[in-house]
Formats: sequence, structure tokens, C-alpha cells
Amino acid sequence: MRVPGQDNQKIPHHVVIIMDGNGRWARKRNRPRAAGHRAGVNTLRKIVEHAASREIQALTVYAFSSENWRRPGKEVSVLLKLFVTSLQREVRNLNENQVRLQFIGDRERFPEKLQQSIKKAEALTATNTGLRLIVAANYGGRWDITNACRQLGGLIESGKLTPAQIDEELMQSHLSLSELPEPDLFIRTGGEKRLSNYLLWQIAYTELYFTDCLWPDFNPDHFDTALAWFSERQRRFGQTSEQIKQG
Repeated sequence: MRVPGQDNQKIPHHVVIIMDGNGRWARKRNRPRAAGHRAGVNTLRKIVEHAASREIQALTVYAFSSENWRRPGKEVSVLLKLFVTSLQREVRNLNENQVRLQFIGDRERFPEKLQQSIKKAEALTATNTGLRLIVAANYGGRWDITNACRQLGGLIESGKLTPAQIDEELMQSHLSLSELPEPDLFIRTGGEKRLSNYLLWQIAYTELYFTDCLWPDFNPDHFDTALAWFSERQRRFGQTSEQIKQG
């Protein structure tokens, strides 16, 4: 795939993002952290629209990590309420634009109202054929791997599987995002340079792009800069440069 109007630029099939910097964005403006989270929702809307226009197949965003429960109770409450209202407000527009919305993570800890909103949003958009938007909510990479191991352990216990049959392919089939192409490009805003327990298995060979731009300030031009950077990367997957050049 190529970016319309930009010759010879490779476009990733699957982009994953850590949307970091909402709180710092608000603090710089002497506003409550909630204002930063609301601004972050507006940014996500723009990036989703832009990713769809660039013909990216899948966009996975880290909305709420399993570690975010450690934040002050008031902020967690605001985040969860914002989650519900944003879902209810945005899902109709997403559906009209053929975006298929999915969620990964342990949703059982969420309030019942949020769980129901998630189910309705997924059901409404389930047959859409455009951009796949995956929201990681109460998600952690270690949880994901542990959950997969638990499932495989259950199959062994029931006699449907032997330990010798477990390989990387089988393991991956029990992880989140198993039906999607592996992430090509990882973007983290906000200046931090760490993975923060995000898709630890899935991004083994993903290109990692970090920017100091705070998430509410991240715009389609910033996104295009990341795409251009990705386009220049040589993805070797364990091979040498010479092997790649030889095809």
C-alpha cells in the first residue's frame, strides 16, 4: 500500500499507539487532568479518520492499562465515565464510516454500564469492512500472555493437547489480536521511551517510534511523520541487509 499522493512510501498494515501525555498537557495549561483526557478523545477521533484515509487496515490504541487502576480514585472514575460517554457519542459515527470497533483486555472489572456499552458498540460495528479500531482497555501484555497460558493449560488438563504440541503459532492463536497481522509500527507520544506492558508478545518485530509530542497535540501531520519514518526502515526479521536487497 502507498500513501495517496506520496510515491514510493510504504504504509503499515497495523499501527499500535500508546496515547501518552494527557495529564501533562492539562497541567501545562493549569487545567484538571480530566481536561487532558477529553482533549485526548478529540485527538483520537482525528487520528482514526486519518488512519482510515491512509488505508491502514488496523489501529490498536492503549486506552486504559491494567496498571491504571493504581491512579487516584477520582481520576479513574473520570476516565471510566469518559469512556462510557465517548463510546455512546462516537460509535454511530464510526459505524457510518465502516469502522469496526473491538476491545481487548479484561473487561470484567469495569462497571456493568461500561461493559454493556462495549458489547453494543462491538455488535453494531461487527460487520463493517473498513478500518479495524482495537481499543486496549484494562489490558496488559503480561495479563495477555498469562491468559493464553491458562487456556493452553486447560486444554492440556482436558487431554485435548500435550505440552509437546505447544509452539509459537499455537501460543499466538490464544493471544489478543491473533486474527490481525502483527503490528508494523508502534507509536508512543509524550516523550517516554518504554513499552509499559503493551502487546509484549505481538510487537517483537515492530518498528518503535517515539515522539515528545503530547497526545492531545498529536495531529495528522505528526502521524504522517511517523509513517514517513516507517517507510525508511529496513525490516530484516533476523536476516542481513544483503539478504533483503537480494530479495
